[in-house]
Amino acid sequence: MNFFKPHSRTAGISMIEALVTLVILSLGLLGLAGLMSESLRATMESYQRVQALILIQDMAVRISANHQVAACYAITTDAVNGTPYLGTGASSTPLCTAGTFAQLSRASRDLSEWSALLQGAAEKTAATGGINIGGMVGARGCISNIATNSYLVSVAWQGVGRTQAPPASLGCGKNLYGDEANRRVISVTIQIAILS
Repeated sequence: MNFFKPHSRTAGISMIEALVTLVILSLGLLGLAGLMSESLRATMESYQRVQALILIQDMAVRISANHQVAACYAITTDAVNGTPYLGTGASSTPLCTAGTFAQLSRASRDLSEWSALLQGAAEKTAATGGINIGGMVGARGCISNIATNSYLVSVAWQGVGRTQAPPASLGCGKNLYGDEANRRVISVTIQIAILS
């Protein structure tokens, strides 16, 4: 009499099926982990871009509100290299001598406050001991006079990953982030009306 054990044979097939299923599930989870990682990177890039846009709008409003001494805001004298700048690594806020004392005080205060905002001063927590945690990574702000009563306000920061380098015409933060493909810059041109 010939006896065979069909149960043990099917048990082996079930084990192989379980291993194949486990391998397929693992590959799917690895793909999901990669997708989550890319999603977090894109979220951080988006957050930094929104912060930069808010800061550019903030400075545009400040310049427009104190338009009599708009030239005092043009701190970036070397637009090609984006220096001097405000924000991360800035040594001081330049002084201006045109206009009334009130106008100059306001311009100086605006530039100092904007520099602090670029450094993340808008967000502090007790858990970090009052250290600035907001804003962008390595944010720098440049304001240059590009024509009569026309100013270019730029914000540069370090992106999370490499992309295409910004055009050479946007010098803010140039050569300060290791690789130009890590530098992000957005700019807006402000035209100041001459009012009589």
